[in-house]
Parts: sequence; structure tokens; C-alpha cells
Amino acid sequence: MTATNPLAQLLAEKPFLLADGATGTSLFAMGLEAGEAPELWNEAKPENITKLHQDFVDAGADIILTNTFGGTRHRLKLHHAQDRVFELNRKAAEIARAVADKAPRKVIVAGSVGPTGELLIPLGALTYDDAVAAFAEQIEGLKAGGADVAWIETMSSPEEIRAAAEAATKTGMPFVYTGSFDTAGKTMMGLHPKDIHGVAGDIGSGPLAVGANCGVGASDILSSLLDMTGANPSATVVVKGNCGIPEYRGAEIYYSGTPPLMAEYARLARDAGARIIGGCCGTSCEHLAAMRVALDAHEPRERPSLETIIEKIGPLRNKTADESAAAPARERGGRRRS
Repeated sequence: MTATNPLAQLLAEKPFLLADGATGTSLFAMGLEAGEAPELWNEAKPENITKLHQDFVDAGADIILTNTFGGTRHRLKLHHAQDRVFELNRKAAEIARAVADKAPRKVIVAGSVGPTGELLIPLGALTYDDAVAAFAEQIEGLKAGGADVAWIETMSSPEEIRAAAEAATKTGMPFVYTGSFDTAGKTMMGLHPKDIHGVAGDIGSGPLAVGANCGVGASDILSSLLDMTGANPSATVVVKGNCGIPEYRGAEIYYSGTPPLMAEYARLARDAGARIIGGCCGTSCEHLAAMRVALDAHEPRERPSLETIIEKIGPLRNKTADESAAAPARERGGRRRS
């Protein structure tokens, strides 16, 4: 499976790949209302979803994520659409596939699979088998619509990552998974970045790539990246960070990242060992275009220290995952944060 997968092939051909930017932020800019399910736009406003993907391809993305982050029955039931899982996911993949197929270069369609929003037993009521079934239902739709890979993202629970990976394997889809290290440098469920590699490495053929996305800010996700590539330098690692730091201004969320800042984030991510680099919340096609130019022109530098990252990108918003542990040789700059 892995040898013939388009993502594996493209990774074999290129030193790095650029993934796309924010889905939600971009759709809000197009008029999506707070509380509205983005997935319903796959049928109601497909032209908007086409534009979302086309803008990112035009900006230089090698990988575009389908508009299906909340595409499980558990998320869709909040919008009385739990009986439309297959068709909404298939439609989303079809829209992305159409954009990718007319691009002037190879573009990968990654089927976005976000968390269910439910807690697994014993913390909640969701059983592992039910989680696998829910993810399989979603991934079947993504596969039918032409997605190249199941892109399991923004995860907190190792068990939920495993359930989604098992669902992908059952469905005959290769998979990538990323955690959100947004709680003192770990995921909400306590997963340390350095341990991401072992979460689902034994499922199917193993992941095509692992990594981090979202979180709290660009500096923080680069800190997580150092942990991940330090733990396994040969792994294919993804980093898809937020556009600077999210801040509330009244009722609106504002992201501090400028195109030059995100360009430097991309260069630092490359120097720190990431093979797939993209943006998450707040990352527009303008930001992504700056990242493309920066990466294409980049001359490799030495692996950055956390101090270098803080100097170039700004202070950490969170504690590092190691800060409370015995790690005196590392992250002295980690305590200089606002």
C-alpha cells in the first residue's frame, strides 16, 4: 500500500512538501457563521470549498485537506446530519480531487479526520470499537470521493489516534496522524511530542508521517517539533502550526502571524527536520504563498535551538513539555514567555 501511495511517492521525489493553511478561518471569511457546520457547505456551497482549495493550490500547496474535520457522526449529529456522513465526506473529497487533478503539478488530497469530540472509556462513554466504526464510516466516504490518504489531525488521545488509524487500515487507506500539543507542551490527554511516533506505528503498514498541528502558537509547535525529530530523526514529520498566536479582540479571534513571520516559521521547521510543513488556524493563502517562496529559496541551516526559535518567532505561550521535568540542559529560554 505504502509504496504505491501518491503521498509516499511525492515524499520520495521532493525534500519537503507544503501542506495547506486554515480551513475554518478561510470559510469564516467567506461568511460561515459561528456554530454552523463547515461540512454542510460541501453540498450547500461547493463553489466556496472549491475556491478554498484553489486558493491554496495557487499559493503553492502540495497537499490540500478536505473540508471534513468534523465529519464523523458524533460531530455531525450536533447539526442533525449524522445520517449523511458518507455523502458529505465523499462530496468533500470529490471537490478537493477536482481541484487537485487540474493543478499544474502533483497535489495530494488528504482526507481530514478530526476528533469525535467524545471521550473514550473509561473517561467517557465512547467505546474503542464504536470509535473505529465511526472513523471507518467517515473514511469510506473520503476514499469513495478520491482522497489519497486519511489525515488524522488535532488529536489529544492516543487511543483515539489508534482507533482512527485502525479505521483507515480497515478501509484500505494509508494514514498520517498529528497531535495538538496545547497543554503545557503535551496534548490534553498527556501525550508528549517525543512519544508521537509509537502511538500507532504498529497498525497496518504504519503511518506515512506523524507530527503536530494547531496548538497555541508557532514557537510552541516548533518546540514540539524539536522533541519529535530529536526522538526519531529518520521519521517523516509534519508540522502545521497556527499563524502566530491567537488573541481575542472583542468577540473576534485575531492571529498575530504576518507572512514574513510564517516564512521564518517554515524555514525553522525545515531546519528542525520537518518534511511536511503547513499552517493551521489563521493561515491564509497569503501566508502560505510566503512560506512557499521561503522554502523554495531556503539554504539549510543548523538545527535551531529553542532559544533561536524564541528569538526569531517570539516567546512561548505555554510551558514546554519538559519544563517541569528534569531537563536543565534544555529550554533555558522556555521560561521567557509572556
